[in-house]
Amino acid sequence: MAENTTPTEGQSPEEQAAEHSSAFTTSLRYFRMFIFRTLRIEGNAHPMETIESIKADIDFKGYNVWILIFSILIASIGLNVNSGAVVIGAMLISPLMGPILGVGLSLGINDWVTMKRSLTNFAVMFTVSIITSTIYFLLTPLVDAQSELLARTRPTLLDVFVAFIGGLAGILAANRKIKTNVVPGVAIATALMPPLCTAGFGIATGQWSFFFGAFYLFIINSIFISLATFVIVRFLNFPIKEFVDAQKAKRTRRYIAAVLLVIAGPSAYTFYNVVTESVFNRRVDNFINENVSFEGAELVKKEVIREPGESTKINLVFFGEPIPGTLIESWRSKLGAYDLETAEIRVVQPQSMEQMNSEEVTKLVDVFSQSQMQIQDKDQTIARLKLALEEEERKRLPLAQISKEAQELYPRLHSFALARMVEYNQGEMDTLMMANLKWAVPDTTGLQKQIKTINRWLCARLVVDTVAVKSEIVKMKKVQTETKSLNKSVPNL
Repeated sequence: MAENTTPTEGQSPEEQAAEHSSAFTTSLRYFRMFIFRTLRIEGNAHPMETIESIKADIDFKGYNVWILIFSILIASIGLNVNSGAVVIGAMLISPLMGPILGVGLSLGINDWVTMKRSLTNFAVMFTVSIITSTIYFLLTPLVDAQSELLARTRPTLLDVFVAFIGGLAGILAANRKIKTNVVPGVAIATALMPPLCTAGFGIATGQWSFFFGAFYLFIINSIFISLATFVIVRFLNFPIKEFVDAQKAKRTRRYIAAVLLVIAGPSAYTFYNVVTESVFNRRVDNFINENVSFEGAELVKKEVIREPGESTKINLVFFGEPIPGTLIESWRSKLGAYDLETAEIRVVQPQSMEQMNSEEVTKLVDVFSQSQMQIQDKDQTIARLKLALEEEERKRLPLAQISKEAQELYPRLHSFALARMVEYNQGEMDTLMMANLKWAVPDTTGLQKQIKTINRWLCARLVVDTVAVKSEIVKMKKVQTETKSLNKSVPNL
């Protein structure tokens, strides 16, 4: 019997292992080459063109200043009316990126003249933006802080990451010969303009927490976009304009690291607080959704108050019937299951609209409006059902009453049946009343006249135009064996 052979027949195990290792090494080398060719950017760099392009966008004068003013006004209006689309449109036309990229570029190529020029124009850009937004918010009658404004007052570590990554995308886009919409997209992603408008809102309304929070966010975005530009410029080996000694370069790097640490440190702390607060609020929401309910009252507001050195307070505002104290105590006993042992539940039940703030009143109105809409829907459904029932009642045939009347009027009538027949004729529906009369008579003298009389009587009695009458004679022999009852009839159709 012949033995099976394989391609490796005759090779030793060591030779087979070496062959497999060689194939794996070749595949890995081709994979590395593919990744290198796909991600490589050095060969596509155009340093001189990029430098000239960035320098051309640094200056703020003439048209650039007016474009900046108009875009700041548009963004301020968008923030004021809480319209994200308007804010995005304003950021698309704003020329804010020029001085910021200029700072990173000049730092990367040691061009201190361009650095001075970039910082000067950055100051002009910041001043014009703050003055414009402040004037707008001083003049506008809308002074409430919308969610789009509030979102620009608490920068976190995530904003640092967005600014740095956006800066990387911006300088890489500026380094290409074919220009794309990446740079305006970076301005949108890093949200350079909204913080300037929010800072102006804080000055105009005297809310300095708004100003400092928004100003801090703008500084974070600007510095880390510049840092990303510096990193790419150095990575692509842009030509250095002024060479400095190694000691001075080392000292400069230390200064940069210290500035970045000082700027990013508070945002990391804020990010930690935001994450902690988010996790805590999620536990509170789970606790309320799964435990807090009372059929006679509606929860119109929940408020979580966390102050340093004090226990966290969960304020629950209900409107409706008083909630029993035993039920509130049962809610409190379940806090531990949600890691909320340190929290304190406070139930507030205002007895009148005057005791409620605008937010609570709005929530109550929403709940009332929703319940009213549900009631209206139910009322409409009930009205439709009533109409359908009345129509059905109107169509029901009063057989019992007609039987009694017929017995008195026509003694020779043995029985009769009534029914409605629905006829479809060429797509049209018609309803016809049918009557089947049975007579128990020895002869038919005068019977036709009585049938016509019954026909007219049934039309008047049933309020219809026509009744199709069918008549037949019942044999007397059969009559004697049947129960003579005029109440016999066929079921309604």
